[in-house]
Amino acid sequence: MRHFPCLIALLLLLPLAAQAGVRLTVKGVDDPLKTAVQSGVAISQYANRPVSEAQVRRLYDEAPAEVRAALEPYGYYEASVQGTLTQAGADDWRVTLTVKPGEPVRITQVRVKLDEAALKIAPIRRAERAVERLKGAVLNHGAYEKARDDVSAALTANGFLGARLVTHKVAVTRADRSAVVELAWLAGPRYRFGKVEFKGSQFDPGFLDRYVPFHRGEYFDQADLLVLQEALNGADYFSVVNVLPNVDDGDRTVDVDVQLQPAKRSVYTGGPFFGTDTGVGVRVGVERRWINSRGHKWKNELVLAQRLKTLSTLYTIPLPGSAQRSLNFGANFRDANTVTSQSRTLELVGNETELWHGWTRTVGAHAVIGTFTVGKRGNEPDNAPGIEHGRSKLVFAEASLSRKHGDNPTFVRHGWSLSVYARSTAGTLLSSTRFSQLAADAKWIDAFSRRDRLILRASAGITSTGDFSALPPQLRFFAGGDRSVRGYGYQAIGPRNSFDRVIGGRNLLVASTEVEHYFTRNWGMAAFVDAGNAFNGTDYRPRIGAGLGVRWLSPVGMIRVDVGTPIHDDHAHGIQLHVVIGPDL
Repeated sequence: MRHFPCLIALLLLLPLAAQAGVRLTVKGVDDPLKTAVQSGVAISQYANRPVSEAQVRRLYDEAPAEVRAALEPYGYYEASVQGTLTQAGADDWRVTLTVKPGEPVRITQVRVKLDEAALKIAPIRRAERAVERLKGAVLNHGAYEKARDDVSAALTANGFLGARLVTHKVAVTRADRSAVVELAWLAGPRYRFGKVEFKGSQFDPGFLDRYVPFHRGEYFDQADLLVLQEALNGADYFSVVNVLPNVDDGDRTVDVDVQLQPAKRSVYTGGPFFGTDTGVGVRVGVERRWINSRGHKWKNELVLAQRLKTLSTLYTIPLPGSAQRSLNFGANFRDANTVTSQSRTLELVGNETELWHGWTRTVGAHAVIGTFTVGKRGNEPDNAPGIEHGRSKLVFAEASLSRKHGDNPTFVRHGWSLSVYARSTAGTLLSSTRFSQLAADAKWIDAFSRRDRLILRASAGITSTGDFSALPPQLRFFAGGDRSVRGYGYQAIGPRNSFDRVIGGRNLLVASTEVEHYFTRNWGMAAFVDAGNAFNGTDYRPRIGAGLGVRWLSPVGMIRVDVGTPIHDDHAHGIQLHVVIGPDL
């Protein structure tokens, strides 16, 4: 107990000891120069450390030279420093450094030497020109090193695996504040792709060649390895994909070893969902990622919702070749009951898909048979005045192109998507009526700040037909809903019959502008304005909806809850709630 008072005194002194150290203040410069000075002086390391008077005075005397050294990488070679050192307590010191950076050194000449064969390759040429553009700029060693390293990286990425940087010099003349940059590379021979070997695959030999975007003997390109990696991951056959280049300096070739591990063969999905367009429902699915050693796939899905019931199956047969071609055969039974229409249709599909210049191209045929009613208002009986009934039988060809690009599949900061399709019947021999249709959907996302995104969306379509009344609802154009004009119900906008009931239109034009702001990483809000309509001929009168929404980046994906209302519409009032769960693109 006799040591207890000493222990109490020591504990009381601990907060004072924690305050001991040097408080540094830098004046005269802003970031990044200020940060460079603070990091470059040794005295800054004693902010929360005890320091003796002898130590602090020595560190203070060394600070001016350290400041000048810290500013030289930014092109300031004539900096002057004035300082003050005061003692604020027994162990506390205050240091103020006032910095005058002076006039910076500028790059007056840039000399770059590179083999002509290398300069003919666009990525290398762009990197070399970025070095040349340093001329006239303030000498910044970080920018210079990045430009230099970018050239070296471009050489390696495009097959010059033995390239050497033989000259790298920055000559500074302080008298006239000038600098001369000299860089020279010896590119050497350009390497070519060798053989590609797949290890751990569950498929027949040669099957995976369809995913290889290059041929043996072509010049090595590092980007092709990334394309191969992404293609194998996207095929959904494997849980592990490692693409490893194996360089042979003797033959100047790059063999590629691909290490694979099969994914789980069968995937079962299911669970409840909610959408304002479909209502509450449950979705159940089963997919066989591969049926046999030739890579065939089979996917089945059942959806049971308040306003939508579907049963679909799709069988995929991969075809030989490097364009990831495949034959697809499917069937889809659909029972849809919206506020304006009801339809029960069976659709048979057969098509071929392949990659085409970065796009997914699909060409095939559809057969649709079924019954439908249009012009409904909610749950009124089918024999109510103004409701039109129809029976359809349509066989038509369809071709489509689609592509999307995003920097992050979960939350896109910069990305876009575009899809275009054309449909047409051959005549009325196998169909209830002839029709031709062309439509496109586009979406663009750009994060213009760390917490804000701008989202633009547009849809357009045009139909030519002999008998519009023979087209089922899914081949007519409607507007309104969570992916159209919010503020209106699903398919609640479009041409009307003589009983003032929406029956859909031949043409469509819809556009949307939305701004999102995120308060945290996962939570944000949105403001939007949508405009558009489905119409016949040239009678286009856009309906406008606007509102606010909440965004939640949940563990299951982005959840969007929007509340919209019609603007300047004498026939529509109130608000509409829209809920959407799914990816950005």
